[in-house]
Amino acid sequence: MRAGLLGMGKYNPPQVVTNQDLEKRIDTSDEWIRSRTGIEERRIADDQTNTSDMAFEAAKQALESAEISADQIGLILVATVTPDHSFPSVSTMIQERLGAKNAAAMDISAACAGFMYGVVTAKQFVESNTYDYVLVVGVEKLSKITDWEDRNTAVLFGDGAGATVVGKVSGDRGILSFELGADGGGGKYLMHNKFIEMNGREVFKFAVRQMGESALAVTEKAGLAKEDVDFLIPHQANIRIMEAARERLGLPVEKMSKSVHKYGNTSAASIPISLVDDLAEGRVKDDDVIVMVGFGSGLTWGALCIKWGK
Repeated sequence: MRAGLLGMGKYNPPQVVTNQDLEKRIDTSDEWIRSRTGIEERRIADDQTNTSDMAFEAAKQALESAEISADQIGLILVATVTPDHSFPSVSTMIQERLGAKNAAAMDISAACAGFMYGVVTAKQFVESNTYDYVLVVGVEKLSKITDWEDRNTAVLFGDGAGATVVGKVSGDRGILSFELGADGGGGKYLMHNKFIEMNGREVFKFAVRQMGESALAVTEKAGLAKEDVDFLIPHQANIRIMEAARERLGLPVEKMSKSVHKYGNTSAASIPISLVDDLAEGRVKDDDVIVMVGFGSGLTWGALCIKWGK
């Protein structure tokens, strides 16, 4: 039996910041932001809401969706580059709040590819029969490391959390293939010192190439053709990058997940948040073949091909 995703959850902060709101603060426009990124608004957590708070809310939903209790979780993996503190980790903080007394816990730092890294790591523990269930959370409070005076980055990012429970699934469902990778030589193009610093041109070139290549690679590793893919869930960073990946797979527009217009780039949280919306809207169904693909600072990337369902 393969590992698959048994339950999903998400948390989006209630505060909405629109492009029009940003027009009042920096030299930008709604048209400029939409045409280059596809973003219309983003969710921003308030000062009282920490990364661990958002992670906890998404994790609770994922456990309910998977119909398991917290004490059944063997391991908690939290993908984030914006933890509450350097230590203790977010994973240990939500372990305590969930009451997951039997779970080991650690955080993963792979930026926007973090959720992919987390799910692939969870797969190894589940399929080796080490743990029955692994909780994976992607969560970011990017607003606290965003320079709101820098128009190149302030328009891009949002806050939020997405979570899943990884466990064994039935029949031929589950994770069919994966790819993880990194290119440390490109780390200088997307960094965090006091604030996020990005060479947009270089990151765009890398992302367009890597998203398409990784999407094709996991499809081929699964022994499938492009025509076998039912749905694409790309990292929600920029609509032009997402469209490039869709075109490489030859999928129609309606077969690609799109939530970047509502939430902006939520880094490690973007793929699971988007998937929760797709499930709620009936766009992902049992036995669909789904490709998920993300890229991030590091530079890092990861992709999965999954046959959906429990």
